[in-house]
Amino acid sequence: MKRVLVDIDVLVEYLRGHPRAVDFVETYSERIILSSLVVAELGAAALDDADQEALHQVLSLFPVVPVNWEVAVDAAKIRRGYTGNGGVTLADAILAATARAENAELKTLSPAHYPMIEDLKPAWTE
Repeated sequence: MKRVLVDIDVLVEYLRGHPRAVDFVETYSERIILSSLVVAELGAAALDDADQEALHQVLSLFPVVPVNWEVAVDAAKIRRGYTGNGGVTLADAILAATARAENAELKTLSPAHYPMIEDLKPAWTE
C-alpha cells in the first residue's frame, strides 16, 4: 500500500481532537509519514514545554522523512513553475516534492495549495 504524507492542516485538526481527523489518523496510521518541514512547523507553533511534550508524543508515532537534496531541487522547480496569481508557497512545494520523492499520497485539507498534483481531493469533507 502507498504511504500517506500528511499536511500540517490535517495534523492540527487531529491535535485539536476533530473527530474526522481522529478517524483519518486511525485509518491511515500504519501508512502515515511526515515531512521534517511539518514537524518544524508544528514545533514552532507549540507555545510551552507541555505543548512541546504532547506534540513530541504524537509526532514520534510516525516516520519522519527529511528535506534532502532531491526534494529541495524538485521543490525549487515546482515553486518557480507556479509564481503567478499568488503562486505556491515554498512549504507547499516542499511537501509536493516530498510526496513525489517518497512515492506517497499527499493528504491535505487544502488541495488548492497543490495545483501540481492532479485530482487531489481533501483528506475528508464535512
